[in-house]
Amino acid sequence: MGSEKVDWAINGELALNCNCTVFCPCAVSLGDHPPTEGYCQTWLAVRIDNGHFRDIDLSGLNVGMLMEIPGKMARGNWTIGAFIDDSAGDEAFEALDKIFSGKVGGTTGLFSILTGTYLGSERSPVEYKTEGEKRIVNVGKKIQGIIKPIEGLEKGKPVTFQNSTYWMGPEVIISTAEQGRVRAFGRVWDFEGRSAELCKIKWGTH
Repeated sequence: MGSEKVDWAINGELALNCNCTVFCPCAVSLGDHPPTEGYCQTWLAVRIDNGHFRDIDLSGLNVGMLMEIPGKMARGNWTIGAFIDDSAGDEAFEALDKIFSGKVGGTTGLFSILTGTYLGSERSPVEYKTEGEKRIVNVGKKIQGIIKPIEGLEKGKPVTFQNSTYWMGPEVIISTAEQGRVRAFGRVWDFEGRSAELCKIKWGTH
């Protein structure tokens, strides 16, 4: 998968749940340590608070994804697929497909290097809600997730992983999944109680 350089930016938040039994070692090791199960199965959702692709406005849209990684993240051969907000117009849909397949460089450009199989993008309702400290994600009937931060020593504040060069963002809120159900692209996953992450994102070609 090649990539072209295009001016794009996405600011918002990401919620992720994977099959790791404890906090994802890929984040801590920057992809150089294998997942706890030896392979990675992940779903995630991105809430775009504001964003653009050239002059196309992406603000207010949401995107869901699933990923499979056969070993260490850094060794590649990923399989990825995307679910793009069905409220996106045709131009916005095409723009988000290019961003989330890694075709246009920037933060997600690494997908073009590490992905062996792109399952494509589908239109779907993608709901990303905040209820108190929890994030609730519904991607039609394909993904249902509830992510809850793990509370730290100081009451009311979550445990965080900070000041990192991790590709998603420098600060990750360590979380767990109260629900993590996937029925999509032939995958049937249930990751309740497994590792989860919340991360503010500032992605793009900046």
